[in-house]
Amino acid sequence: MSLRVQKVSELIRRELATILEKDYRFENCLVTIHEVSPTPDMRQCFVYVGVIGKPHQQENAIEKLTKARGSIQRDLYKRVKLRCSPQLFFRLDKSVERGVPLLNIIDNLPPPLPDEPVAETSKD
Repeated sequence: MSLRVQKVSELIRRELATILEKDYRFENCLVTIHEVSPTPDMRQCFVYVGVIGKPHQQENAIEKLTKARGSIQRDLYKRVKLRCSPQLFFRLDKSVERGVPLLNIIDNLPPPLPDEPVAETSKD
């Protein structure tokens, strides 16, 4: 990914997070923008959204974002000046859910064994 695409990606991620925080409410769940992946021509942009909540709440949040895509794109275009406003595609990102069991396993590992002192050999 080029440096320009990375910078635009981070800018879109920050602005989308601000737009969602300010203008949209989600029932009993927390919605965060994990990653934004624009295509090299900046015509399309895949937005990976993390939703902390029950499975039906996750589906409802993605559905709500997809339905409001037009107004979100309009608000984004007002904040981020690009040649053309990218078409947003919202995808559910379950990486946090996959990582929690791994963190639990790491937390439950036994403590490391102490290092054994190295025996010194004498040269006589």
